[in-house]
Amino acid sequence: MNLTDENIIEITDELSTEYEISKVLREYPKDTVIVKNVKGYDMPVVTGICNTRDKIAASINCEVSEITEKIIDAMENPLKVEKFTDFSEYDNLEIDLDKIPILTHYKRDGGAYITAGVVFARDPKTGIQNASIHRMMVLDNKRLVIRIVPRNLYTYFQNAQEAGEDLQIAIAIGMDPAILLASTTSIPIDYNEMEVANAFKNGELELIKCGDLEVPQADIILEGKISVTETVAEGPFVDLTDTYDIIRDQPIINLEKMHIKKDNPAYHAIVPAGFEHKLLQGLPQEPRIYKAVKNAVPTVENVVLTEGGCCWLHAVVSINKQTEGDGKNAIMAALSAHPSLKHCVAVDTDVNIFDAEDVEYAIATRVKGDRDIMIVPNVRG
Repeated sequence: MNLTDENIIEITDELSTEYEISKVLREYPKDTVIVKNVKGYDMPVVTGICNTRDKIAASINCEVSEITEKIIDAMENPLKVEKFTDFSEYDNLEIDLDKIPILTHYKRDGGAYITAGVVFARDPKTGIQNASIHRMMVLDNKRLVIRIVPRNLYTYFQNAQEAGEDLQIAIAIGMDPAILLASTTSIPIDYNEMEVANAFKNGELELIKCGDLEVPQADIILEGKISVTETVAEGPFVDLTDTYDIIRDQPIINLEKMHIKKDNPAYHAIVPAGFEHKLLQGLPQEPRIYKAVKNAVPTVENVVLTEGGCCWLHAVVSINKQTEGDGKNAIMAALSAHPSLKHCVAVDTDVNIFDAEDVEYAIATRVKGDRDIMIVPNVRG
C-alpha cells in the first residue's frame, strides 16, 4: 500500500476488530492511522489514506485546486496498461476470511464489513473490465454479501443472470490511493478504470493476471464468484450521512482463493461516514458537475462538493461571471448533473471554494435573500 502521508499515527494498544478499532479511528478523522496490535491477528489495520484532498492531490501529483482537471484529463485520455506481473510476491492460500482483520464498525451493523474492497469483473457480453468499490458484509469465512447499486457492475451482474452463469470477480484491498480513486470515477461502461489509473500513474501501472481479470498490486486479493441465484439480507450499514441504510436482499459472493502480500501486508478499512468514505464517493462526481456547468457557463473555474454536505449534498461552484444570470445558470446545471444536490452556491473567483468560512463570509456579505436565493420546488435532492 502506497501511503502519501508522512505523518502517520501509530496505535500500539491491543484493540479488537469488533467496535474498538472503529471507535478509535473516528478520533482521527483526517489522519492516516495504523493500528498495529489487532487482537487475534498478525496483520495491522490502516485507514485514512484518502481522507483529505491534500492526500488525494499528492497521490495524483497535482494541487488541490487541480484535482478535478486532473481527473477529467485521465478520464478523457486513458492509457492502455502494458506492464504485467504475477503472484510471486504473494502467499497464495485457500480462502479463509478469518485470517483478515475485517472490522465490525458499529453495534447495529449487520456484521463485519469489507469497506475498501475494489471489485473487478468483466462484462459477460462485451468482455470489458470494470472496477468499483462496494461494501461487502461477511457471512462466514468463505462467503460475503455485496451491495450492488444500479451502475456498471449491476449491468454485468444482469448480463450474467441472463447467461445463467455466476459472475467471476476479484476483490483487491489495500492499494495505491491513485488506483483507488480511479476505481471510483464515473466513466462510460465501455471504458476500463485501470486505464484511467494508468493515466494517473503516467503509464507505469503494473497489473497482475488473475484468471481472466487484470488487477493492480494490493495487500490482499480475493477471488470468487457473485452468485446469480443466491441472495441474503445485507445490512444495516452506516451510510455517508452517518445514518443507517436499509436492509435489502443482495447477491452472495462465494470466495475460492486469496492472495496476501508476503512483505508487511495491511488491511485497509474505510470508516463508514468518515471523510475517506465521503471523499471517495463524492469527489469523483465533481468532474461531471464541472463539465455540465461548463456547457452552461464556459467561464466556470472549479467545483467542490463540501465536507459539511457529506461531499454529496452541497456544492459550491466558482465562476468568472460575464453576464447577469450566469450564477443561476451555473446552479441549475449543477443541480441537473448531480440530482442528489440539496443546495448549491455560485461564487466569484475571488472566493476560495475549499474554505467553508470564506464561502460563508461571501454569502453573509454579498447575498440578498429576495434577489439571490432561488428555490426549485418538487425536485429530487
